[in-house]
Amino acid sequence: MNQHMIPIAVQGASRERKRQRPKGRQVDVAALQQVQALLGASPRRRDLLIEYLHLIQDAYGCLSAAHLAALASELRLAQVEVFEVASFYHHFDIVLEGESAPPALTVRVCDGLPCELAGAGELLAHLPALLGRDVRVISAPCIGRCEQAPAVLVGQRALARASCESVATTVAADDAGPGAAALAARSAGEGGAEAGAGSGGGALFAVLRDCLSGARTVESVIAELEDSGLRGLGGAGFPAGRKWRIVREEPGPRLMAVNIDEGEPGTFKDRYYLERNPRQFIEGMLIAAWAVGIDDIYVYLRDEYHACRKLLQRELERLAPAEPRIHLRRGAGAYICGEESAMIESIEGKRGMPRLRPPFVAQKGLFGRPTLEHNFETLYWVPEILAKGAKWFASHGRHGRKGLRSFSVSGRVKLPGVKLAPAGITAQELIDEYCGGMLDGHQLYAYLPGGASGGILPASMANIALDFDTLQPYGCFIGSAAIIVLSQHDSARAAAGNMMRFFRHESCGQCTPCRAGTAKAVGLIEQPVWDASLLGELSQVMRDASICGLGQAAPNPVDCVLKYFPHEVIR
Repeated sequence: MNQHMIPIAVQGASRERKRQRPKGRQVDVAALQQVQALLGASPRRRDLLIEYLHLIQDAYGCLSAAHLAALASELRLAQVEVFEVASFYHHFDIVLEGESAPPALTVRVCDGLPCELAGAGELLAHLPALLGRDVRVISAPCIGRCEQAPAVLVGQRALARASCESVATTVAADDAGPGAAALAARSAGEGGAEAGAGSGGGALFAVLRDCLSGARTVESVIAELEDSGLRGLGGAGFPAGRKWRIVREEPGPRLMAVNIDEGEPGTFKDRYYLERNPRQFIEGMLIAAWAVGIDDIYVYLRDEYHACRKLLQRELERLAPAEPRIHLRRGAGAYICGEESAMIESIEGKRGMPRLRPPFVAQKGLFGRPTLEHNFETLYWVPEILAKGAKWFASHGRHGRKGLRSFSVSGRVKLPGVKLAPAGITAQELIDEYCGGMLDGHQLYAYLPGGASGGILPASMANIALDFDTLQPYGCFIGSAAIIVLSQHDSARAAAGNMMRFFRHESCGQCTPCRAGTAKAVGLIEQPVWDASLLGELSQVMRDASICGLGQAAPNPVDCVLKYFPHEVIR
């Protein structure tokens, strides 16, 4: 019987059956049941995709093709959508058919500049043979423990000042995942205070109670922040009070996104404060939500901060059920998600790629709603400023600057760590007064005033005030106030190489100037003699045409080496 002799109704039914059969990989029944068991009664929403990828990887050690297909089916997404998200983030291990799963335990050795200075290269060279084939040893970008260099993650356990012996001992003890309490206690033993020693003489949430009771008005709170001069402490430096006014004026519902994805090499201040006093941060976050009229808060915490996540979860569970709702979201190893719009994309369950602006996040951010985006430390200071007054905060400062800054100091100093110091302090003053001076046998040669992207300055320029807007005339900026100190035993050229390799690794790939520019720059600076003219042209293109701050600021270290250290690269 030919096609024309088949009844039309039968032909239609046949086509319908074909349409109902999904294209591509068929879902494995066993894998689907495993995914359904992991998700339980959790809602099947697209914005929870990354959370569910973590659930699968935590349970099975990797993401198999079968599990990815099953998750796509369960969330009613195309398989390509799930795969593209999973493949974007460094911490997800995708295993396709015919491939072997990775070893059950992964050791991540930080190869950021502070850890490189402290001997991370030796760890990477010797650990694979020492630990054997059953343990995977890989290099990792900055894990936010620069003051503990060299830092290593054994599974999800962080090791400070790691050695081959300490890593091997931890692996042999099969102790890669201690509870948050143990890690928090260990962190507190390194100089931290008891959690909960909040603002206002230790009174728990005293300022928030005043806000909710009517003792403080929204206008008085925002005005106090404006008078204090508090600015965003994640790097951009936008005035906090002004941001609250802008978002408050937008139509509701309004949301908040909190950035605790500090991935800038040299930066660890947010982790430091979170380990020691999470309640002060929570109070500041709830005050902001009250003042701006926030319905839901999304806290985005980097995956490397496993103990912090447990600690924060415990503190959030202590809160009485009330508006606003707080959602804790887990990053997956992508520096680009520190950019506010990329973080929002990630919270929505997508690849962390920056958005084009306008519209701005304050007008159309998370889920298309007006969004108040803040760095952890900005919110951390809110209760203390309100309790002690704007004049208290503004009364600090040096060299004509006002306020306090938390400097993450690492490198060749005797006492690295988070240093709460007056805004406008110089690098030399910071080293001498707060860091115990340089290490024995080391003299100040150079310093990075703003982490990986903030540039590099010579010791002869160590008397510049460190604050917003003071470093731009020298081709640098303070960013998140991450100070990496180099000595005469180091080279600015090598530091710039480390930074540029980091940017090449972390570029999201969305725009050609950044994706191709960082790779091209690495190749150029690996040459014995640098082509200053070509590097200058490349730098200008990256600054002018990159979509976000990563590509725009990535050339800073190279430009500074050419400007201030030409003897290292030009003959």
